[in-house]
Amino acid sequence: MRHVKWIFVVLVISSLTSFIGKDKPTGGLNVGDIAPNFLIQSMSSEQSSDLASLRGKYVLLNFWASYDAPSRMQNASLSQAIRSLSPNQVEMVSVSFDEYSSIFNETIRKDRIATTACFVETQGEESDLYKRYRLQRGFGNYLIDDNGVIIAKNISADELSAYLN
Repeated sequence: MRHVKWIFVVLVISSLTSFIGKDKPTGGLNVGDIAPNFLIQSMSSEQSSDLASLRGKYVLLNFWASYDAPSRMQNASLSQAIRSLSPNQVEMVSVSFDEYSSIFNETIRKDRIATTACFVETQGEESDLYKRYRLQRGFGNYLIDDNGVIIAKNISADELSAYLN
């Protein structure tokens, strides 16, 4: 009878650990997932971006912040790579999580980033967009195909050029 109790305890513990482990977030979205839609508006309210409106095009969605040097360097190199590709090959949507628009604007100017689709989310890590994409420090980027499916994650400028050529 004593052994039966231990077998029961072991079975309960093993079933609980397998059940709990299945719902853990994976640290961002994965290749093959549909990219969650979002609407983001510029600080001046003259420009907005709706990810769903870009269906039919390849989109490079890049998340960064001026205080995160690696993501800032990645944003600048990706922006330069996009300019070197043929027009309409891929649309870059760049989202900064800087909490102050003045810092964002100065960073854009210093890094010579094309501002046609560059936005700032001043709520930073508390924003719905940050949570929806399950971002973490170090941020990242997603290459999304014309159907809205993530086809690559955290790619460099060289990888982007090779991927699209």
